[in-house]
Amino acid sequence: MAVNLQAPDPSSLAPIAGIRLGIAQAGVRKANRDDLTVILLEPGASVAGVFTRNRFRAAPVTVCLEHLQQSRTQALVINTGNANAGTGASGLAAARLTCTALAERLGCAPQAILPFSTGVILEPLPVDRIVNALPHALAAAAPGRWADAARAIMTTDTIPKAVSRTAVIDGQPVAVTGIAKGAGMIRPNMATLLSFVATDAAVPQAVLQQWLREIADVTFNRITVDGDMSTNDSLVAIASGAGGLKIAAAAGDDPAAQRAAASAPAALALKALLTEVARELAQAIVRDGEGATKFITITVQQARSEGEAAQVAYAIAHSPLVKTAFFASDPNLGRILAAIGYAGIDDLAVEGIGVWLDAVRVAQDGGRDPAYREEDGQRVMQQAEITIRVVLGRGSAETTVWTCDLSHDYVSINADYRS
Repeated sequence: MAVNLQAPDPSSLAPIAGIRLGIAQAGVRKANRDDLTVILLEPGASVAGVFTRNRFRAAPVTVCLEHLQQSRTQALVINTGNANAGTGASGLAAARLTCTALAERLGCAPQAILPFSTGVILEPLPVDRIVNALPHALAAAAPGRWADAARAIMTTDTIPKAVSRTAVIDGQPVAVTGIAKGAGMIRPNMATLLSFVATDAAVPQAVLQQWLREIADVTFNRITVDGDMSTNDSLVAIASGAGGLKIAAAAGDDPAAQRAAASAPAALALKALLTEVARELAQAIVRDGEGATKFITITVQQARSEGEAAQVAYAIAHSPLVKTAFFASDPNLGRILAAIGYAGIDDLAVEGIGVWLDAVRVAQDGGRDPAYREEDGQRVMQQAEITIRVVLGRGSAETTVWTCDLSHDYVSINADYRS
């Protein structure tokens, strides 16, 4: 059950010049479902990536990090059904074999291929099935298959996630299209489970990589479903360079000149477009959180730093007691105050804190607002979309985190995941 989220209309997803997508059925975990995707890039494309910080990172994440340092990317290969994580040396060999098999068919070096996997952890990757299905994926490759790809990378998602935006920047038409999958094990300090965002603009790789880190910090690193961190999380940005907009890089290695080039009006407009797509994809993951019935925005204001604001926001967002209260539409709002109190800010003066549910003030001066009535809180909590606003009264920094409730279905989905 997704919260105010619908499957994308394939006709609304803009093809990206210079990029083709192919889908096939490899039978990685289940028969008769699309579970293998290849994304083919024309020469000259720039590719950037942000990956999980889990120390038990999956084999494909390790290989991606290596290949991004070694070669210009020409293709991505993605399988669902098996994470190829916790698989040791044999898992690394399987990820590399997948790259080699695709590279041989494309006539490029294996280092020009980036592999991605998602699914069950601690099981060997059936690499022979993937290799056997590659010709079918390549034969089916076409520019307009973003909706098919969004569906093919799903695991416990109930709805495919894909977003497009177009604009005219510096007189040039620009398109950005992105897909994502993920519904559980969503955790900050990473990207998301899997997300691929592409534009037809030309962007230098170093600029794209810096942008992606900054975009991740305000989008995918501001969502949480259950507080877990996956082994496979990957966010990738692709700038095909096949469109008319060219973001110039400054000559030489002078950092100030590079920053100036990346801060030109056209560059900032393109970065904003990429951020908009990433934010919508990130929020879609929370809306489709495993068993979610509520989409919750948590904004913390007047903190001493953005990090402090995030610390409080995540304490609320990760609290099982808070999340189950929202599932029940039970205004047991002392749970929010308790989470603020244990967020780890040792010198927090609770006397200066205010808490709101939408426009309803729940607490002020460290205690219950005298005007608050439980029926007002319950009315807000029965909504599908709710905003919690916390004012700390300590400074001028703020941040926003998006999360969902915790329902009976979350337990059932994860208890039955391998069935």
